[in-house]
Amino acid sequence: MLDIFRGLKSLVKISHIQIDSPVFRLHYSITVMMLIAFSLIVTTRQYVGNPIDCVHTKDIPEDVLNTYCWIHSTYALKSMFLKKLGKEVPYPGVGNSEGKTDDRKIYRYYQWVCFCLFFQSILFYAPRWLWKSWEGGKIHALMMDLDIGICSEIEKKQKKKLLLDYLWDNLRYHNWWAYRYFGCELLSLINVIGQMFLMNKFFDGEFMTFGLDVIKHMEADQEDRMDPMIYIFPRMTKCTFYKYGVSGEDAICILPLNVVNEKIYIFLWFWFILLTILTSLTVMYRIVIIFSPRMRVYLLRLRFRLVRRDAIEIIVRRSKMGDWFLLYMLGENIDSIIFRDVMGDLANRLNNNQHHRVPGLKGDIQDA
Repeated sequence: MLDIFRGLKSLVKISHIQIDSPVFRLHYSITVMMLIAFSLIVTTRQYVGNPIDCVHTKDIPEDVLNTYCWIHSTYALKSMFLKKLGKEVPYPGVGNSEGKTDDRKIYRYYQWVCFCLFFQSILFYAPRWLWKSWEGGKIHALMMDLDIGICSEIEKKQKKKLLLDYLWDNLRYHNWWAYRYFGCELLSLINVIGQMFLMNKFFDGEFMTFGLDVIKHMEADQEDRMDPMIYIFPRMTKCTFYKYGVSGEDAICILPLNVVNEKIYIFLWFWFILLTILTSLTVMYRIVIIFSPRMRVYLLRLRFRLVRRDAIEIIVRRSKMGDWFLLYMLGENIDSIIFRDVMGDLANRLNNNQHHRVPGLKGDIQDA
């Protein structure tokens, strides 16, 4: 079991080459690791007890009854959740079910929880897989080990010149590359919102307000409110076992695994809400970047203070949004001094192309 969890560390291990944003990494690293871990916890039932244990007084073998009720689902009575525990009912939702077919709340989800969690992890990793395919190793190829500032001056000049030549020859051709990444961020937002609706469907419309209901229950008098965690994840339910030639016989079933399930899903509810907020802010930030060159200038100046302001303004004015995104990603990955020189020399080339030179921007590359 511990070996399995150690293997999950590779999903959280962040590469030293950054090709995406921290919020995007939350989706495919932390979230995927948690969902797979939760799926493994639920799957390895021997570590958390038997998934179901049903009790019956008649001549029905216990293992047969347990298997039947696990496969064919159990139920509780909605009207019994508001009755006084220990006086009117032995447990919330458990009581005399004779003639109360319409009052039953059926629980069918529990045998599918581990599969659903694993499926969710695949959905969260999908945008990352798409972007990694589309990015194609561009940032890694352009870095040329320039993230390590300690190298010979000749080697450094040669690599900087190669990088500058690429940026000059391919200027204004990176929009589609950047838009595909922004599309992956939007896909991540759609995914996390869609998974909230998926979970709501999975739990018969009870998940969307699950976290809020739990908070309200904690603040209210417990005698006056129904515990939403018990309602969605009951520890005790009933199961009707039908035998050939006789009517159905009710059994009481204990679901110890629901103690784990309720903790998993209350955590996931708050985590998905946090991801939704952070990703929505990221998407709005991208929209501002797309339509505001002034914001691009401000962000480059804020992040890369060694680069001259006039150089940044020239580059942003003469390039497109995709070029800005590529330069920003390169700045995140290569040595800050080398990035300053490359930006200065690129600005000089752009300025010389208009027969106007920016004073003080002469760099090593043009001397090489």
